[in-house]
Amino acid sequence: MSQQQQHTENDKQKEAQLKHDKKLSEFLGLLETNEPLIPDQVTDHYLNKAGFECNDPRLKRLFALASQKFISDIANDAYQYARIRTTAGPGGRGRPTGTSKSKTVLTSDDLTAALSDYGINARKPDYYI
Repeated sequence: MSQQQQHTENDKQKEAQLKHDKKLSEFLGLLETNEPLIPDQVTDHYLNKAGFECNDPRLKRLFALASQKFISDIANDAYQYARIRTTAGPGGRGRPTGTSKSKTVLTSDDLTAALSDYGINARKPDYYI
């Protein structure tokens, strides 16, 4: 590889790094101004309970945003399980044609199935003592 080609490749890497840094700084700026749905106090409580200490509110909001996404994914998957369950109905028949505007009811079985996709066991014990 010639010296000119190496110089051009280094310039491209520097440009890519600058572009990445600019996007990261814009994202961090958004975290400062926009609050996620999970309040900062709730995030602080659970981070402190887990033993995590940090004074940067942007990092805490990043955790809140990730938690919000996780909860949203679980809720969406549970909704899909509920729709599959109601569409199949008894005997494998579809929903009757006149009830297309009926509400989808989310059951604990739907939520349990969605949580199991993420490795979380929320099933009730088989018996109680």
